[in-house]
Amino acid sequence: MAIVTKENASRKARDMFEKGFSAMDRGNLDYAIDMFLHVLEIEPGFFEARKFLRAAELKRFKESGGGGAAKHLISSLTGLPGILAARSKLSKKPLAALIDAEHLLQKDPLNPTFVYLLCDAAEALNMPEVAVQSLEILRDNNPDNLALQHRLANAYRKNNQMGEAREIYSRLLQLKPNDQKLLKQYKDASALATMKEGGWDQSGSFRDKMRDAKEAITLEQEGKAVKTATDIESLIEDTLRKIEIEPENINFKRALSELYTKAGRFDEAYDVLSEANAAGGGGDPQIDRTLSSIRMQQFESQIKACRASGDEEGAAAKEAEMQEFMLEDARSRVLRYPNDREFKYELGMLLFERGEYDDALQYFQASERSPKRRLSSLYHIGLCFKHKKLYDMAWVQLETAAREIPTMDGMKKDALYELGTLAEITGKGEDATRFFKEIYAVDIGYKDVSQKIEQSYESD
Repeated sequence: MAIVTKENASRKARDMFEKGFSAMDRGNLDYAIDMFLHVLEIEPGFFEARKFLRAAELKRFKESGGGGAAKHLISSLTGLPGILAARSKLSKKPLAALIDAEHLLQKDPLNPTFVYLLCDAAEALNMPEVAVQSLEILRDNNPDNLALQHRLANAYRKNNQMGEAREIYSRLLQLKPNDQKLLKQYKDASALATMKEGGWDQSGSFRDKMRDAKEAITLEQEGKAVKTATDIESLIEDTLRKIEIEPENINFKRALSELYTKAGRFDEAYDVLSEANAAGGGGDPQIDRTLSSIRMQQFESQIKACRASGDEEGAAAKEAEMQEFMLEDARSRVLRYPNDREFKYELGMLLFERGEYDDALQYFQASERSPKRRLSSLYHIGLCFKHKKLYDMAWVQLETAAREIPTMDGMKKDALYELGTLAEITGKGEDATRFFKEIYAVDIGYKDVSQKIEQSYESD
C-alpha cells in the first residue's frame, strides 16, 4: 500500500488530521487520538497521522502512570477477544485487522502482543514502514528484548533498510558469537547494505539502466533544492505526459500548476489548478489558498518588472490593484467557507490595516473563538476599540489578552504597551508606569519604554 502524504490525502482526512494536531497541541489527547484514528480509517497509508497517533497514545499512557509487564498482561487478557477477532481477519481482511490493532493500541501502546498484531497486518498489506515505526517505539522502551531486536531487524530488511538491519545483527552477534543462523543473517544484511550503498542493487542490464536514464534525470531535477529554468521546463513536459496518461489524476495537475508558477507562467498555473479543483468537486480551502497565492505572485512579478523598467507609476497602480484583490479575495473566501474562523481572522487583519475598524471588529470577534487566533484577535479587538475611542472596552480586551499570554513574548509586550498608552490617555499615570515597567524589566529596548520609565522617575 502506497504511503499517503498530507498533500495528496483526501480533504476529509486532511481536515481530521488538522483537528487532531490542534487537539494534541492543546493537550486534548483523547480527542486527538480519535481524530488520528478516523484519519487512518479513511487513509490507512497516511504515515504522518499514524506517527502522531502513536505519539498521542504514548503521552496519554505515560501520563496515566504507564505500566510494566503486569499491566501489559492485564491489557492482553482484557483485549483477548479483539486480538482473536483481528487474527481471524489477517489473511482475507488485513486492513480491518490493522484498524483492530490500532484500537487495541489505544489502551496500551507498548503492549508487545498488540504491536506484533499490528506488524503482521502491516506486512500483509505490504506496509513495512508501519511495522518499522511501531517496532522502533517498542524497542526504545524495551532495549533488552532480544526477540524484539530480531523482529525489528527483519522489518528493516523488508523495508529495504539494510544498514539498520546490519547494525542490529552486529549487536546480537556480540551476545551470541557462535550463532550460525545469526551470522548468516548478518552477512546477508551486510552484503545487501553494501550493494545498496554502492548502487548495485538495481536489477537489469546496462542497456536497461540506460533506458531509465531519462527517468533518473527527472528524479534528479525534482530533488534539486534550486531548480534551473531548464529543469523546470523539462519537469513541465514530463508532468504533461503523465497527465496525458492519467488525465483524472489531480495530484499531477497540482504539480503542473506549481511548476508553471515557478516558471512565471501564472495564468497557466491558475487555469490548471482551477480545472483540478473543479474536477474534485470544488470547495477545497487549501486549493483556494494556492490559487490566491498564484495571483499574488503574479502581481509581485508585475510590480517588480515595472520597477526594473523605472515605471514607478505603473508599480504603484499594480500595488493598489493587488491590495484590492487581497481584500476581495478574502471576502469571497469568508463567504465560501462561513465556518472557517481562520479566514475571518485574515479578513479582519486586512480591514484593520486599512483602518476599517468597524468591519474588522466583527471578524475578530468571530475569530476570537479559534484557539489558534484567540489571543491575537483579543489584542486587535482592543486596538479597534482604542481607535474608536472606546477606551474602557479596549482596556478589557487588552487586559484579557495580556493575562492569558503565559510568557513575555512579543504579543504580551504589545498588549502591555497598549495598556500603558491607554492608561496615559485616561490619566492613570501610575498604571501606565506599572505596565511599562513590566516590559522594561525584560526588554529595555522595546519601543520607547526606556524613555517613558526615565520620565516617570524624573516627574516623581
